[in-house]
Amino acid sequence: MKPATGYTNRPVSEDPRDVEAWGLTEAARRLIHARQAPENPELLRQALSLNQRLWTIFQTSMVDPECPLPRDVRDNILTLSIIVDRQTFDRLIDLDTTKLDRLIDINRAVATGLSQRPAAGNSPVAAPSQASAPVPPPPMPKPNHPPMPSGKLSISI
Repeated sequence: MKPATGYTNRPVSEDPRDVEAWGLTEAARRLIHARQAPENPELLRQALSLNQRLWTIFQTSMVDPECPLPRDVRDNILTLSIIVDRQTFDRLIDLDTTKLDRLIDINRAVATGLSQRPAAGNSPVAAPSQASAPVPPPPMPKPNHPPMPSGKLSISI
């Protein structure tokens, strides 16, 4: 996934994990910006649309027969993407900027996981030969909503 022109910031490396982490962080940043401007519903629609496009790319990648990730990881990402879809569609319907925390938290958590480098031999996918230093994600605020119900979902990227 290549960053589109017009972004004020860009990923620091071309490593796919870094680009994906950057995309999720950028989407979270735009959702936060929209939350801070509730009088501008178009800003929220744009942020939600960007987030939806990003997660659609992830969904497409997970169902690609050439995807090198193990089946359980792909299934977990697809399950998480369904949660993102539901939250996104709910917010597109009600345009409630006070209910964006779950989307922001999911994006930040997955971006954090992508920014971490698995130890050699522990990765389901071969690590790149020239791994760049991970860029630390911005600090995550404590959520002000009840925790999501725990279930069988486990993400290991």
